[in-house]
Amino acid sequence: MAPDMRHVILGTAGHIDHGKSSLVMALTGIDPDRLKEEKERGITIDLGFADLRYDGLTVGIVDVPGHERLIKNMLAGAGGIDLVLFAIAADEGVMPQTREHLAICNLLGIKAGIVAVTKTDLVEPDIVEVVVEEIIDFVAGTFLEGAPIVPVSSKSGHNIDKLKAQIQATALGTVQKSPNGIFRLPIDRVFTLKGFGTVVTGTAVSGTISVDDLVEILPSGIKTRVRGLHSHNQSVKSGSAGQRIAVNLQGVDKDDINRGDVVVHCETIAATDRLDAEIKLLKNAQPLKNRSSVHLHIGTSETTARVILHVVERLKPGMSAFCQLRLKYPIIAMTGDRFIIRRLSPVDTIGGGIILDPAPPARRRKDDTSFFDIYLTRDLPAKLAEKIRGNTLKGIQKQKLYGWVDHDTITIDKAVETLKQKGLITEVNETLFHMIFINKLHDDIIANLRSYHNKNPLHSGMSKEELRGLFKQIDAKMFFKILSSFSETITEKELIRLTDFRPSLTQIDEGIKIKIIETLRASEFQPPSRQDLAAAFSIKEQQVENILKLLAKEGLLVRINDSMYMDKGAYEKMIGIVREFAKGKNEIAVSEFREVMGTTRKYALPFLEYLDGKKITMRVGDKRKILDK
Repeated sequence: MAPDMRHVILGTAGHIDHGKSSLVMALTGIDPDRLKEEKERGITIDLGFADLRYDGLTVGIVDVPGHERLIKNMLAGAGGIDLVLFAIAADEGVMPQTREHLAICNLLGIKAGIVAVTKTDLVEPDIVEVVVEEIIDFVAGTFLEGAPIVPVSSKSGHNIDKLKAQIQATALGTVQKSPNGIFRLPIDRVFTLKGFGTVVTGTAVSGTISVDDLVEILPSGIKTRVRGLHSHNQSVKSGSAGQRIAVNLQGVDKDDINRGDVVVHCETIAATDRLDAEIKLLKNAQPLKNRSSVHLHIGTSETTARVILHVVERLKPGMSAFCQLRLKYPIIAMTGDRFIIRRLSPVDTIGGGIILDPAPPARRRKDDTSFFDIYLTRDLPAKLAEKIRGNTLKGIQKQKLYGWVDHDTITIDKAVETLKQKGLITEVNETLFHMIFINKLHDDIIANLRSYHNKNPLHSGMSKEELRGLFKQIDAKMFFKILSSFSETITEKELIRLTDFRPSLTQIDEGIKIKIIETLRASEFQPPSRQDLAAAFSIKEQQVENILKLLAKEGLLVRINDSMYMDKGAYEKMIGIVREFAKGKNEIAVSEFREVMGTTRKYALPFLEYLDGKKITMRVGDKRKILDK
C-alpha cells in the first residue's frame, strides 16, 4: 500500500431497514452482512466492513446496525469514524433510530457527514423533495447542518456515482488521524483463521503498528507479537491511524480476547477504572441524579459506571456538568476521547461527553473544579501544565503524558519544551514537576535548615535523613536529586547546611571554649576526655562535644577519637618527638613511646592508633615502624 495513501473511516448510521447495507453494497460491491442470521433476516445485527478506493485515498466503511436493541453494537463501530453516511429512507423519512443515531454522532464529536435519501425508487419524486425538506429541518443545529443530501437508489443505481464522488470530496476535507501518537486499536472483532491463529480487527485511532512489533492487549495485560497485518484485504508490513487493520497475534487464544479490548505497544498506556469528564444530557433525557449508574460506551468497550456529579445534585436535560465516572471494569481511554452513556433500564441513549482526565486522583464533590475548564477549553501546553501540577511532588514522566492525552508525541514534546522555557515546569531525572511545588519545596527546605541552624549554632549541619523525614510526600531519591539543584544548600557527607551558614558560639560557649583550649594545652599528652571536661565545667556532654568538633574544624584541636581531643600545638610537638626518635631507630615500642612522651598507656595507645591512621607509623607485631621521618 502506497505510503502517501490517505485513510479515512466512514460509518453508516440510520434507522433499521433504511437501506444502509444495500447502499454499502451498491457503493463497493461488498456485502457487509457477514453473519448467516443477518442474511436470513435481511438486517444488520453486528458490524460489517467494506471499503472504497480512490486515487491516493482509501475510505474504510463500518456498517452499523440500526435496530434499537443493537445500539451497543452500533456504538462499538462509531468511535473511530471520521465521517458519517446517514441513510434516511424516502418511504419512511426520519424515524426513532434516525434521531438516536444522530444524537450519538453529535455526542461523539463527529464533524463531517453526508445524508443519503435511500429507496427513492419506491416513491414519487415529489415525495423525495418532501423528505429532503424534512431532513433539512431535522439536522438543523447539528454537525449535519448544511451537509450534502444525495437522493439515491441502491436497486436502480440512481446517483450512486454522484454519492461516490461526494464521499471522496468530503473524505479529503476531514482531518487525518496522527500516525505519531501512541498506537491504539480498539478491537471490534475477534476470530481465528486456520493456519494463522487468532486475528483481531479494529480501526487504528492513533499511532503506527508493524509486523513483529511487541504489543499488549489491555486491560488484561496479555503481551504478544504481531505475526501479520492486513488492511482492506491486503497483506501489509505496517498500518497506521485511520486504517481498518486486522492483526494476527502470535500465541494468543481467541477466548482470552474480547471486543472492547485495545491493542497497544507494550508499556505505553495504562487501563483505568476512574475518569474525570464533562457529561451532557440530551434534551429529551430524564434528569440524572448524583451517583446514578449508567452504561458507558467508549471506543469498542462497554461497562457500567457510577456518575459522581460535581457541585450539582441533579443534572437537567440538555445541560452539562463536570463529573467523575467510577467504572465497574477497567477500560482504556485518553484525554479528549468521547463517550456515550445509556440508561440501565430501559436501555436508551441519554447523553455523552468528553474525557478530561483518564487518570485522576480521588476527589470530593465540593472540591474546586476550575481545573476542569483548563482540560476542556485550553490549549495543549495548558492542559499538560495542569496535569503536571496535579501530580504535585510525585511528578510525572513524559512517557506517561504520551498515554494520557490524545495527541501525537512530537506535539507533546514541543509543548513540554515550551513550558520549560516559560519556567512553569522543570525536569528532574526524567520526571516533570510544576515549579509551584519545586519553589515551595525550596522555600520549606531553606526555612527548616535556617531554623535548625538557629537552634543548633554549633552543629555543622542537619542530618540528611532528619531533613528527608520532614518531606515524606516525595520519593527519597528524587528528594535528594532536587535538593542538589538548590544553590543555597551544601551537602557534606551525611550533613546538609545552608551555604551562608558557619557554626558559631554563643557568648557563654565562647567562655567555655577558652577554658577547654587552656585545659587541653596545659594537659599536653594527657588530655582530659569529653566526659571529664563536661564534669569539670558543669555542662552537658553534648555541649562539650559540639565545642570540641567546632574547635577541631577550626584547626585549634586534633580529634584523636570520639572521646579524646588534644591541643594542636601538643600534637605538632608529639610529631616532632617521633621524628627525632626515628633518627636513631626505625621502630618504636609502646613503652618507648610512652616514655618519650611522658604519658601513660591510657593515652599512648590511642595516640599510636591515630598515628597509624595518618600513615606516620605502621604497626608491625608489638612495635610501630616509623614511616614519617
